[in-house]
Amino acid sequence: MPDYGHRLHFGTFITPAAQDPDRAVALAELTESAGLDLATYQDHPYNPGFLDTWTLLTWVAARTTRLRVSANVLNLPLRPPAVLARSAATLDLLSHGRFELALGAGAFWDGIEAMGVERLTPRQAVDALSEGIDVIRQVWDTDARGGVRVEGRHHTVRGMKRGPAPAHDIGISLGAYKPRMLRLVGAKADGWLPSLGYLRPEDIADSHRVIDEAAVDAGRHPRHIRRMLNLMQGSFLPTGRGFLQGPPEQWVEDLLPLILEHGFSTLILGTDDPRTIQTFGAEVAPALREAVARERAEAGTDTGPARSAASLAARRPGIDYDAVPENLRAKAVEPGDRGYARVRHGYMQHGSPGLVLRPASAEQVAEALAYARAQEVGTHVRSGGHGISGRSTGDGAVVIDLGRMNGIEILDAGSGLVRLGAGARWGQVAHALAPHRLAISSGDHGGVGVGGLATTGGVGYMGRAHGLTIDNITAVELVTADGRTLRADAEDHPDLFWAMRGAGANFGVLTAVEVKAAPVGEVVLGQFVYDATDTAAFLRAWGEIAEAAPRQVTAFLTMGPARGGRGPVAQAMVVFAGDDTDAAVRALEPFLAAGPVLDQGARLAPYPAILVGADGPHQGHGLPESRSGLLRHLTPEAAEGMGEMLTSGDVMFMQLRQVGGAINDLPAHATAYAHRSQNFSLAAMTVTGRASRLDEHWAGLGEQLEGMYLSFDTRTGPEVLAQAFPRPTLDRLRALKAEYDPHNVFDKNFAIPPA
Repeated sequence: MPDYGHRLHFGTFITPAAQDPDRAVALAELTESAGLDLATYQDHPYNPGFLDTWTLLTWVAARTTRLRVSANVLNLPLRPPAVLARSAATLDLLSHGRFELALGAGAFWDGIEAMGVERLTPRQAVDALSEGIDVIRQVWDTDARGGVRVEGRHHTVRGMKRGPAPAHDIGISLGAYKPRMLRLVGAKADGWLPSLGYLRPEDIADSHRVIDEAAVDAGRHPRHIRRMLNLMQGSFLPTGRGFLQGPPEQWVEDLLPLILEHGFSTLILGTDDPRTIQTFGAEVAPALREAVARERAEAGTDTGPARSAASLAARRPGIDYDAVPENLRAKAVEPGDRGYARVRHGYMQHGSPGLVLRPASAEQVAEALAYARAQEVGTHVRSGGHGISGRSTGDGAVVIDLGRMNGIEILDAGSGLVRLGAGARWGQVAHALAPHRLAISSGDHGGVGVGGLATTGGVGYMGRAHGLTIDNITAVELVTADGRTLRADAEDHPDLFWAMRGAGANFGVLTAVEVKAAPVGEVVLGQFVYDATDTAAFLRAWGEIAEAAPRQVTAFLTMGPARGGRGPVAQAMVVFAGDDTDAAVRALEPFLAAGPVLDQGARLAPYPAILVGADGPHQGHGLPESRSGLLRHLTPEAAEGMGEMLTSGDVMFMQLRQVGGAINDLPAHATAYAHRSQNFSLAAMTVTGRASRLDEHWAGLGEQLEGMYLSFDTRTGPEVLAQAFPRPTLDRLRALKAEYDPHNVFDKNFAIPPA
């Protein structure tokens, strides 16, 4: 049989003995420390001498950091697939993607029958397993509409809600020996997991053939199925004779044909002996990896991901998919892949990229960028967050998605210095900093990515108290257009450091930032709902109150058009950046006088609690058009224009974010974000098709607008660029663009033309 080219994995098959439960866990910890990849356990729930495998797996996952865990194999007749799917997804989420699922149809029916389960014929057992796989996959498929529906003879599910989705695409492997089960492996499974002893060496070739033929019949490539193998216990005694007997080099000689000639790529050693595990991990596995890599290089073995005919047909023109760098292949996502729906969209905008690359390091970012530049399509960069304008996705383009670069590190809790990966989301950051009584003002939504805000501005709930997000950045790490990995701060590359804070999307792929977090424990959140029927008068009053508030207060106001016979309603989120409740009450009370109050309340809350938004994949909620502008004051003319815009029916919603305070303490030339004299940021949004109507209203605001916050605007063009970057800021940016990106590689997000 051929080598299927899969990446090699090595693991252990540990006895879950109840008489010594700590040993069963310790052997898994040893498996990890020995450099092995996977710890597995038998699953015989009817055996009183064994621990419950599922409970054991959860305990082991909590006690390890890198090790993947799996049953070997889970007894599906005793574990309802709908429940199992949610349990598996939960464990995968809690372990950050370290759970794998191996299933069996039930080999020891005497024990199973004793627990009240009806014996199945071999054909029935295969049918039940097939239906169970359908149930599990539907539960995990949270991108599909409607509930889970499987009408089977053995498993029936009618409308169960989907989810949660696991942290990674969990592979489903089957323990199989007979032709009917082997055909199910080829048709539906992700892996085949037999054991030597039950599988005779002379039957290996025929078993592979049955799986491969079934895979082709199902429209799959045989390489879709990982070939795994349980090895019976061996010995490293120098006097040993036979298979897996003798020194490590003899093991390598014995195991190499199983990989190169028989297609197995995951070898799981059944042993409870610590020295055997250590030697297997320290000497056998590395030597096998080296030998296999050498043989594959000489033979030209394909080691990239396998693609089905449907997946290949979904590929987009202008992209050389076969040239994706080796380090990026395993996590790359194409239109025909199962995980495509999770990475294609932004928060607001739908996307249909031709390829999504998901690097995990700055070096991989450089590889991804070099590859993307060589393609005939556009290159988009996504930090992993909102992307209201849709510039972080595209149609047929290559997207460099930084979502895996989501590390959060406290460098110095005393000074508040933290390092954030560009792919982290601000909700995650807030939760990580809260135990240290630290916070960074970072927008109003926890699902926003660090990279987008850290290169644009960051108008957040504590902006007037602590400045924009970019005002607190002390260093940036990025990959430039020519592939260099740079660190820029006030001392090194100071011009680039200046440009990255406000126009960073034009100068490189941000990979990480160092930020000075503020000492913040709890904050006071005031929430007010107003009847804004007299819109202009309400806006004037609200604006005066907001400007007069102490700088610990930052207020956001969201308004929607009249509905159901009622006038426009305004909702205000007013944050007092501190836990002095008496001072907060005095600061919030004036907002009750802005207009007729329909509802109001205030509460003391940790900062993470006020950042709405989940960490899950974005779905693309529509195709909105948005406009952004900055105002020095809410003048009568501005309030009148905003009122007319809101009551016209051409606007879905309008939002005012308060700036000023600490934001305006910096001079205009301090960062590439030069707007340091305005007090409000205005955004208005409408649906596609009404953009021209929105523009008419927007133009009516005329001279009331002074600049713009670029993340909230979907327009492009020189006029918009000049509003985002007034002179002399734009002139300086163009000169730096010519130095760092003369070929305008980064041209998707308010592209600045090189001088």
